[in-house]
Amino acid sequence: MKKRLFLLRHAKSSWKDLSLPDHDRPLNKRGRKAAAAMRRLVRSERISPDLICVSSALRTQQTLEALQPWEEPPEIKVEEALYLAPAPQLLERLRKIPDSTRAVLVIGHNPGLQELALLLVGGNDHLAEDALRRRLAESFPTGALAEFALDCSWARIGRGAGRLTRFVTPRELE
Repeated sequence: MKKRLFLLRHAKSSWKDLSLPDHDRPLNKRGRKAAAAMRRLVRSERISPDLICVSSALRTQQTLEALQPWEEPPEIKVEEALYLAPAPQLLERLRKIPDSTRAVLVIGHNPGLQELALLLVGGNDHLAEDALRRRLAESFPTGALAEFALDCSWARIGRGAGRLTRFVTPRELE
C-alpha cells in the first residue's frame, strides 16, 4: 500500500508589475532558473507522479510547465481550490484521491504546504528524518520539494501518516 506524496512550492514569482493580482504573478528569472534545477532533479531521480494537482495561479502553472515533459505523462488537475489553500483543505483534497494512485505531486503555496508537511511528519520519531524535519520547520522556500512515503490509503492520510524521505531546495541544486 506504499504511496508517495511530493509537495512542491511554486518557484519564485515576480513582483515587478504591482498592478497584477496575486493570482496572476508570473515566475521571475530566479524562479525560472530554480524550476529548471528542479526539473533536472525530477529527471535524475526518476520522479514520476501518476497525478499532479496544481493551483490555478500563474506561478504554479509555470512551475509545472518547467517540469515537463514527463517520461510517463501523469493526469494533471488544475484546481482553483488549491490557490493559497491551508493545510486542512489540502489534506481533504488528498483524501479524495483514488487508492489506485501510487504517487501524487501537489504544486501549491505557503503557508499551506509547509503546514501540511509538518502535519504529515507529526509525531513520527524517525532519527533519519530529524535533520530534514528541522529544516522543513524552519522554512519551505519557493521551489522546494518535500517527498513523503505513506503507508496508508489516501482516504486515511493525516497527522503522522508520512515519513519525510526528501526535502530539497533549489539553492542546494545549484
